[in-house]
Amino acid sequence: MEGPIRRILLYMDGSEGSITAAQYAICLSRYYRAELTALYVVNTRALGDLLKARIFVKAEQEEYLRDLEEDSQRYLNHVRSLARKKGLVVQTASASGTVHQEIKNCVLANKIDLLVMGELSSVRSRRDELYDEADRALRTVPCSVLVVKDEERVAALYDALV
Repeated sequence: MEGPIRRILLYMDGSEGSITAAQYAICLSRYYRAELTALYVVNTRALGDLLKARIFVKAEQEEYLRDLEEDSQRYLNHVRSLARKKGLVVQTASASGTVHQEIKNCVLANKIDLLVMGELSSVRSRRDELYDEADRALRTVPCSVLVVKDEERVAALYDALV
């Protein structure tokens, strides 16, 4: 019989919470012997909105996009390093677009069983709730979702992993 979790998708956004989620996803991947994929999404929709609102001019948008793409690789390399320290291989993917839609696309394309993500930011207004991309992903993906909390416990679990 196959285990309940065969393929895990870790959503990375560069936050401390997503680093904690990475450690927990590595622990789960080892425990369940599941494939682990880490995804970072460059939010080009938000960049387009900034351009339309004239907060950015085109040249600034392109420079900021390059910076975000570099961040993407840096965070995905960090996840690879965390996994390698525990003897695991993690597949990494970077996408550009609307965050929740790219997460959903990756879940569907890779037949993901579990989406792992860091703790959601606190909602300060109804508008924040409507536009929080991680929250939208949590609500729209067709697989189970695990929101990782308790940084100290997760760090201890990760450190204890041989």
